[in-house]
Amino acid sequence: MSDPSPTPAPETAPVPQLTRWQAFRRAPRAVRWTAWTALGLVVVLLLLAAAVVGVVRRPLPQTNGEIEVPGLSARVEVIRDDHDIPQVYADTDADLMFAQGYVHAQERFFEMDFRRHVTAGRLSEMFGPDTLDTDKFIRTMGWRRVAEEEWALLEPATRDALTSYADGVNAYIEDRSPSALAAEYAVLGLTGLDYTPEEWEPVDSLAWLKAMAWDLRGNMDAEVDRVLLSLDHSADEIAALWPDYPYADHPPIVSGGGVVDGVFEQNATANGTRNPRRPAYPEGVVAALERVQDSIEAMPDLVGKGRGIGSNSWVVDGEHSATGEPLLANDPHLGISQPGIWMQMGLHCREQTDDCTLDTSGFTFSGVPGVIIGHNADIAWGFTNLGPDVTDLYLEETEGDDRYVRDGESEPMEVRTETIGVRGEDDVELRVRETTHGPLISDVSSEFATVGANAPTDEPGDRGSGYAVALAWTALDPAPTADAILGLNRASDWDEFREAAAEFAVPAQNLVYADREGHIGYQAPGRIPIRRAGNDGTMPVEGWISANDWTGDYIPFDGLPSVLDPEEGFIVTANQAVIDEDYPYLLTQDWDYGYRSTRIREALTAEGELSVQEMATLQLDSTNPMAETLVPYLLDVDTLPSRYYRNAQNLLRDWDFTQPADSAPAAYFNVVWRNLLELTFHDDLRERTWPDGGDRWFEVVGTMLTEPAGPWWDDAETDEVETRDDILRQAMIEARDEMTRRQARDPKRWTWGHIHRMNLHNATLGESGVAPIERLFNRDGWQVGGGSSIVAATSWNAVDGYEVTAAPSMRMVVSLADWDDSRWINLTGVSGHPASSHYSDQTELYVDGETLPWAYSREAVEAAADDTLVLVPSAG
Repeated sequence: MSDPSPTPAPETAPVPQLTRWQAFRRAPRAVRWTAWTALGLVVVLLLLAAAVVGVVRRPLPQTNGEIEVPGLSARVEVIRDDHDIPQVYADTDADLMFAQGYVHAQERFFEMDFRRHVTAGRLSEMFGPDTLDTDKFIRTMGWRRVAEEEWALLEPATRDALTSYADGVNAYIEDRSPSALAAEYAVLGLTGLDYTPEEWEPVDSLAWLKAMAWDLRGNMDAEVDRVLLSLDHSADEIAALWPDYPYADHPPIVSGGGVVDGVFEQNATANGTRNPRRPAYPEGVVAALERVQDSIEAMPDLVGKGRGIGSNSWVVDGEHSATGEPLLANDPHLGISQPGIWMQMGLHCREQTDDCTLDTSGFTFSGVPGVIIGHNADIAWGFTNLGPDVTDLYLEETEGDDRYVRDGESEPMEVRTETIGVRGEDDVELRVRETTHGPLISDVSSEFATVGANAPTDEPGDRGSGYAVALAWTALDPAPTADAILGLNRASDWDEFREAAAEFAVPAQNLVYADREGHIGYQAPGRIPIRRAGNDGTMPVEGWISANDWTGDYIPFDGLPSVLDPEEGFIVTANQAVIDEDYPYLLTQDWDYGYRSTRIREALTAEGELSVQEMATLQLDSTNPMAETLVPYLLDVDTLPSRYYRNAQNLLRDWDFTQPADSAPAAYFNVVWRNLLELTFHDDLRERTWPDGGDRWFEVVGTMLTEPAGPWWDDAETDEVETRDDILRQAMIEARDEMTRRQARDPKRWTWGHIHRMNLHNATLGESGVAPIERLFNRDGWQVGGGSSIVAATSWNAVDGYEVTAAPSMRMVVSLADWDDSRWINLTGVSGHPASSHYSDQTELYVDGETLPWAYSREAVEAAADDTLVLVPSAG
């Protein structure tokens, strides 16, 4: 009997599947409202993000195709490589200058507009009362007024160039709204700023040269610091903190030579003079100068201010070059910013004619026509800051509102009224007073109005209204410096180069030179005042004694040091002394102490023949000159309390004294150095004069190390008498603890770059305090090697911390054998627009020590071309 078949299971009705929408509809009301709200927020955020992207991308310029531009006489090509570096080709100088202005405005107009507001003392029109003190200070100095006076001094060709440049800027901005020019305008518009940029004027370009001169003005800070210390330190103690320049250890730029019948001759025997130091000043003067310094320090960074500003440049002849022709290197050290100070560009005439004379390439300032540093078809040139003493502070005895005393007689001041517009508030009237020495910078705000009743005077009795402080500065005398820039662009040999340099009034720069004929040279230019014997420029002087005045003459250009084809075959300038003490004129008594220049000289001498790459590698040399001096003393300290501290000390035993970003010994050494300076000097010095840790302190501490019981080592705040080794021991202990807190317990995991970071901030909105805006405009966190007073000069200030305050603003190496074999790199990028891929596209290469090929010939430019924009004259 077979098994029966299984009975099938009864069918069940299928369960209906809900769609996501149906499931959502059946969800509790609270859940649905939460979801709707979240969705709404996402949509709003997406819309806002899209709007932000649209806003920040809107100003990006057209770099391809063809644009009709009114004002051109003929077709202009703008060929850009893959880093957006423009090379401009035209048939006339006027069209080249026009196109340069157009391209600068495409990439950097907000930067240009901000700078002209700074130099005219008009920041408060855009930013409100927060910038009023800056406007007052600049209006008091009268930068814009001086620039307007300079216009009449310029050669007609320079005025034509400035005018054509301005026309190009205005052709770009004419039909564009502010938000189409820069993202900064759009952000400021959200704050309620109703603003339309004015047309660019030629004088706007001239005024920017005043900003250059201000940040590179020389030793004004040192003048004030010496006075501050004079209250509680003797003249010998102050002198110990400003040691004489060590000529034997760090050779000057020009070795030998002298002035014969007013002309410097490099092979002549020199004859010289020196000036005495001034005595200390009473407390009232000190307090007034300190308040004036507060105002000075509140000034914004322009090309970079403060200690750490300097530069390297050197040039070698064909016998020291692997190419058989000269090589020239330059890397100016300036304040860091985003975007950086420079914009690379080439200006090329398709054919050299009387109407078209330029064929130059290099680094430009947005807002200024021509190439500042670079080369043309015949010569190359570079700059470092000469650093002459071109400022003096004069104490003035005032009477009433507008009179002052001179040699016992009452004289009227020059008085003018400036009206400063302030966004959202009433205009501010500023009364500016000037004496024969210059504007009274102590008038900038009411709290700086007088120096005080106890200022020094040789005449007893009534002091009238008190004392004020006047600024004498060569940049406040009109001069045709703009002629020099275009003169350098056009020079074809040494004589024409010197002719152009003769017009470079301020800021005075060391100029290095090379040409295709194989010559190398150096020239010191600039307006440098001749002082009378009683004034050595190191301290403020009494303005009521006319014997303290400048003579009214400048050191004659032909009497300034220069050299052509020196016997040793190379020239190094790194802000060290220009010439020895026998030189008859006073240039300054506050040189850089020469550690960088000596390191470069040693490398050039050891190398023999250098290639382009070896020149570029030398720019990255991170050897710390203080380490070689200090480390043996640190290793001699054998009383550290435990192995924990000795493990850190042991990092120094096999250290080669270099400071790459990944170096553990460099991290430890620099933290020791900062702690050493604090332990040694903070108890003895006023806060404003605390050590920044640069080259002067290398010299000061280097001498102190040979005096283990010297007075500076003792901590005035304890009952013990500390010695050198006590301070060194404590500095190492505190450095070990600090690095453990900052990075890791294991010293091998420390790196210098972790604490030595380069943060690139936008000069305006990058300091807004609004995090999303700062993230948009800033580029922070770059870990770098190098340090203060090192060839790779990423300076930091020991008072504030380890962050970079100044750095090489660009690097270049020029090959005179083949222009196209030259190399260059910028700190940031060509663009000033944060949405651009070229806003900081050179920074990573820069941090890694790399450079870009520098195309110069038409063939090389076309081979590297990524975009080509053709500007054509408007049919109308």
